[in-house]
Amino acid sequence: VQLVESGGGLVQPGGSLRLSCAASGFTFSNADMSWVRQAPGKGFELVSDISGGGGLSFYGDSVKGRFTISRDNAKNTLYLQMNSLKPEDTALYHCVRGPRGLGTRGQGTQVTVSS
Repeated sequence: VQLVESGGGLVQPGGSLRLSCAASGFTFSNADMSWVRQAPGKGFELVSDISGGGGLSFYGDSVKGRFTISRDNAKNTLYLQMNSLKPEDTALYHCVRGPRGLGTRGQGTQVTVSS
């Protein structure tokens, strides 16, 4: 199993970023997938998850209405569109093979929201 995240960076409050996670080593279309994040000095927080077919998704209360999870099973890629970013969204974002953030994690991509 390999999960490689990309797309993080430094963005001003109110800005947007799109994270990607390239998956390999398993049948991606059969796997529920998640995004979790870890802010400095804090534990992991479930951001969002999505079913294998993409028809069902869940969002944490802190990101609901601002973030959108999606997947392209033909490209074995998971996405997280993040809009209206806030300083409190600053964290290391990980892609996870599995629902509710439970499973194998990638190394993560850093998102920093600051003016």
